[in-house]
This record gives sequence, structure tokens and C-alpha cells, in this order.
Amino acid sequence: MNTALWPTQTIGDLFEIGAGKTMSAKAREGQDRKPFLRTSNVLWDEIDLSVVDEMAITDEELRSKSLAPGDLLVCEGGDIGRAAIWTGQREIMSYQNHLHRLRPKTKLTDSRFYVYFLHCGFTQLGIFEGAGNKTTIPNLSKNRLAVLEVPVPPLREQQAITLLLGTVRSGVKAHAHAHQLAQELKAATMTELFTRGLRGEAQKETEIGWVPESWKIVRLGDLGRIGNGSTPKRSIPAYWTDGTYPWLTSAKMYDRDIIRADQFVTATALAECHLPKVQPGALLMAITGQGKTLGHCAVLRVEATVSQHVAYVQTDATRANPGFVRGYLETQYDYLRQIGAGGGSTKGALTCAFLRSLPIPIPSLQEQNEMVEVLDAIDRKIALHQQKRAVLEALFKALLHKLMTGEIDVNDLDLTALTALSTEPEGSCA
Repeated sequence: MNTALWPTQTIGDLFEIGAGKTMSAKAREGQDRKPFLRTSNVLWDEIDLSVVDEMAITDEELRSKSLAPGDLLVCEGGDIGRAAIWTGQREIMSYQNHLHRLRPKTKLTDSRFYVYFLHCGFTQLGIFEGAGNKTTIPNLSKNRLAVLEVPVPPLREQQAITLLLGTVRSGVKAHAHAHQLAQELKAATMTELFTRGLRGEAQKETEIGWVPESWKIVRLGDLGRIGNGSTPKRSIPAYWTDGTYPWLTSAKMYDRDIIRADQFVTATALAECHLPKVQPGALLMAITGQGKTLGHCAVLRVEATVSQHVAYVQTDATRANPGFVRGYLETQYDYLRQIGAGGGSTKGALTCAFLRSLPIPIPSLQEQNEMVEVLDAIDRKIALHQQKRAVLEALFKALLHKLMTGEIDVNDLDLTALTALSTEPEGSCA
């Protein structure tokens, strides 16, 4: 197959293009309001109904400005060309004037195929560049949309391509949902573990809240040496050229378990820039940042040094499992960010002095280890869903491009492995 062999027609040849309801203040505040879709509700191949506005519309208007299952919606403004199918999630739904409603003129047109073709055309191929009006805010008018030329494969081929891409997209959504559920499970599990433990003990009230009676409350500084690093001057080649010693920034805290570095410094930098040699098993924390980085923690699994934006706790392994400490500090993320933001600086920061005085619960080392095993099992589930989602997203992009450009024929694909990848693994948290 080659798309050059497909006949082409215009969008206007294939679809009736309807106009939506103008959003006026009167319509927003009027009587007999009905739900309506905005461009923000239309994502690529997905209608988001989490937030839906209402607008007054007469029954007469509704007859021409309502949606029916199978209607193709295309965004006029913003992310122009973004398209999705209305599947009838609600009985009555109208739509705003910045959305185009496309209804197939014949049964030989699969609307969802054109969702995917528009997706490819606007986001990958650039074949519709110039389709929008040249205004301050680009927009895709009805007339410009109507004259866009698109391929018209045989219906069965449209349907085969749509089924394939839809299966991959469903897999992406399934793993995204399972990933979210696993994260929610972890949050609930952590709350339970760090207040009740694993032994079914009676609880006692402490300065950090309720904990099991046998647990102690200590200062983080009691668990080991706390410090931070520095950043050797980039202008001095002797500090960086051919460097071999791992040097970590706050961005690496997202790894949670750090097994490799992205940047390296030289022995000269270690000697002259007061860089600490932090040993495996240390807890690391991002102590600066205005985004989400501040407060994130990781366990170091290799010897390394750190920047001034990272604090380390070289924990005493006989007293504390660094995975346990990391888990508890993850429950304190919001509190740590509040403390960092309250420092009076335009750039939020925590200090090593504050961390040394931070109270932390400590059960027996055996119970710590058991709790870490529970949390690690959930983390593996989270990582699995995240990995499969990433694989499927990459697969979708590749298939979208290759199918719509004719590099591959849908009938030549062996998709036996796709079902297992697109569905949730056995024992999923979802």
C-alpha cells in the first residue's frame, strides 16, 4: 500500500460541516441552560468531560447545534485541527462556535480514521501548515477546513487502521489509569504504614502525629551525617574535562534510586571545590527549586558527589533503612515545600540545619525492612505501568506516521504481541 495510490477528496466532500453556538454572556446566564463542549474538552481522540460548561440554547437552535454519536469535532482555535469523536456520553450536548462538527455524507467514511489523519497531518507531517488564518490567534475557519485534501482509502482499510491505532491508544489510557491507581494505592498504604506500622500495636500521640507505641521519634541528624555539595566553576576545564567521578544535581532526585550519573567531575574538582564523597546507601534530597523538585528524595546506590542544591544524609545502616527514611519523607513532601517557600527568598530552599532537626519516626530495623518491601512492590507496579505506557505512546506515534504515509501496510503487520502489551498485567493494582 502507498498513500499515493489512495484517491483524495476534500473534507467538505466527505463531511457536512456544522457551526456551534456563539458563547455570549447572555447565553451563559440565561434560562434553560444545557451542557456544551468547548475546545478545551476536545483532546486528540478523546472527549474530556471532567469540566463541562452550560449555556442557554433554544430547542430550535439545539436541533441544528447539538451532537449525535459519531460526530467528528475539530478545533478551530488554540491547538487547531485537534479532533475527536463524540460517542454520545451524554444524551443532550451542544457545542461552542470554535468547534466544527463534521458528519459523514456517506457510510463509506470512517470518522475516526480522519481523527488519526488530522492528528498525523497537524502534529507530524506539517502538511496542513498555512491552513489556519494568519491572525494574532491562529484559527481554522470552516472554509479553510472544507478545502483540506485528505486521502480516501477503501472503508475496510480505514477501519483496519482505526482499529489498530485505537487499540494502541486504549492501551496507553489503560496503563495511564492503572499508573494513577497504583500511585493512589501507594499514598494510602504509606499513610497507614507510617501511622499504624505492621505489628497491630496500640498507638501513641507524638509531635508528628499518631505512631505505634514501640516507635521512637528521633531527629534526622541523629541518623547520620548531613551536608550538601557544590558546583565547580564551568569556566575551569580542569574541573570538568575528562571527569570520571559522578556528580549529581537535584534533577536526579526523580530517579528515586540513583544507580548512575549524567555528569562527572575530575579529581581536581573533588580536591579544590569541597565536594563530599557520598557513599552508597545515603539519602539525598533536593533542597532548592520553585517547581516540583524541592523536597524530592532518592537513595544513592553508587558512590558520588552532589551539587549545592542537594543535601545528603549518610545514614547509619544499623539504625535506619534509607528506603524507609525516603518513604517517610515522601509523606512530608507538602510540608517540606511549605518550609522551603517560607524562607523569605524568591528561590525556595531548605537548609541542612532544618533537616538535622527534622523529627522522624523509627521502628525496629526489621519492621523498617518489611515496610520497605511493601513499598518497593508497589513502586515496581508503578514503574511497570509507566514503562508500558511509554512504550505504547512511542508505538502509537510510529504507527501513526508510517500508516498515514504508506511506509507500512496495515495488512502486513503482525500484532500478536500487541494485545499483551496493551492490556494490564496480571495482578494489576487497577
